[in-house]
Amino acid sequence: MDGNMSHHIFLLFNFILKSIRYPRGHQWKNKSLNYMKYEAMAEKYTSEELQNITLVFEVEGGLLRSTSLFPYFMLVAFEGGGVLRGLVLFLFYPLVCLLSKETGLNIMVFICFFGIKKDNFIIGRTVLPKFFMEELGYEGFELVMRCGRKVGFSELPMVMVEGFLKDYLSVDCVVGRELKVVCGYFVGLMETRMPLSRSSFLMNDVFGERKGDSRIIEFGCSNNILDRHISSFCKELYMVSEAEKRKWRSLPKDKYPKPLIFHDGRIVVIPTYLTTLTMIMWIPFGIWLSILRIIVLISFPYTMSIPILSYTGMRGRVYIQNNDFKSGKDDKLYVCNHRTLLDPIYISLAVMKPVTAVTYSVSPLSEFLSPIKTSHLSRNKEHDSKMMKTLLSHGDLVVCPEGTTCREPYVLRFSPLFAEISNQIVPVALDAKVSMFYGTTASGLKFLDPLFFSMNPIGIYHIIVLEKLSSAITRGKSRIEIANMVQRQIADALGFQCTNLTRRDKYMILAGNEGVV
Repeated sequence: MDGNMSHHIFLLFNFILKSIRYPRGHQWKNKSLNYMKYEAMAEKYTSEELQNITLVFEVEGGLLRSTSLFPYFMLVAFEGGGVLRGLVLFLFYPLVCLLSKETGLNIMVFICFFGIKKDNFIIGRTVLPKFFMEELGYEGFELVMRCGRKVGFSELPMVMVEGFLKDYLSVDCVVGRELKVVCGYFVGLMETRMPLSRSSFLMNDVFGERKGDSRIIEFGCSNNILDRHISSFCKELYMVSEAEKRKWRSLPKDKYPKPLIFHDGRIVVIPTYLTTLTMIMWIPFGIWLSILRIIVLISFPYTMSIPILSYTGMRGRVYIQNNDFKSGKDDKLYVCNHRTLLDPIYISLAVMKPVTAVTYSVSPLSEFLSPIKTSHLSRNKEHDSKMMKTLLSHGDLVVCPEGTTCREPYVLRFSPLFAEISNQIVPVALDAKVSMFYGTTASGLKFLDPLFFSMNPIGIYHIIVLEKLSSAITRGKSRIEIANMVQRQIADALGFQCTNLTRRDKYMILAGNEGVV
């Protein structure tokens, strides 16, 4: 065959391939001329100019330090479907890695979502935001947040990412994969294309008059090119390579665009494949260890249970600022912040004497196994006030005025009821550190809380007994002022922040109810 003819055939074949890959109307040729590294964007535009830019970015490629999707699907499988579903995903993941990216994604979606009721799926706004925030790359986050309007693309289903991107990053529009629903239940299948309604929304309401405007730019990872239809409206393309992303720093908590105060779920650290393997190997041993710890706590006196628990990994660190807290004939009212259900028990261990705890929504099983006396609050102020005075006349009493637990370094608003019970108020600051499982839940089974806390390989309680409030300090102050003062003292001792959020706020965010039992 003639050389010139071969050359012409090659050019024709190459033209056909390009026509198939980049349809007419797609301005890829112009974009390739404007292909730049992501650092050039901050150098090219001023802060004022960036506010007039619409940025189309990839969530996995432009925000998260790792592009692995397994941890987020594991969270959905474990928190939404239970241990068995998480185990199935773990066993299938090696097969997922051998298949194409799209096929592997479909398999993970099917395992995680099949049979889950759509109305009950709240993990996308209660569990996943914490882990997305921890995986944000500081460099990518800073670049995205400087732009005026933001459109986020994700390979994950919409129900997993939309809540996080809109609530925490104020993204104007999120484009993800829609899940098919039959009779109100997910069937584990994704729509193959973006719905026309969402595409129309993007074109008209997000881009609007900016179609074809050079102020619409695109930011992502070189291995994940965005949707061609949307990309055709972007005039500049900024890319970050995998090698560059590995150098990204994690976003410091003080840089979070919105404080992360409430979140749910049992898993503490992001469940990568190796972390999940560690948890699967630990759980059988951890269950027996948890039962042993509970038996020791219930059956043995303090002098024996404390060293045994410490030897098994359940440790307490006590700091006494109140030198005379053991002296005096009057029974003391210990007022503490609320970290887990075991707060009153650890206070009892710290002061080395039995105490009584007032509770609200404690399961009958937890109450039965409790090594200390408990009494239920009715949420009737007059009744609860009389009951607490009676209990205090028979011994030391522990009260958690927050009314619910908080995992993060914040102290919720204190109910002022305790301030009219006694003038022997001893503030106690508590902090609980866990390594694998949280011992609290808002939407899960509460009777499992002590079990999950005790299943941790290491669990550490920090207990700071503060100075007793003297009558000179509280004289002339209202009960609300006293409650706010105690809240501030506890927060300062721990280095936490005070908030005006309450039990009702927490349950409205995490469970969709007011937390009334």
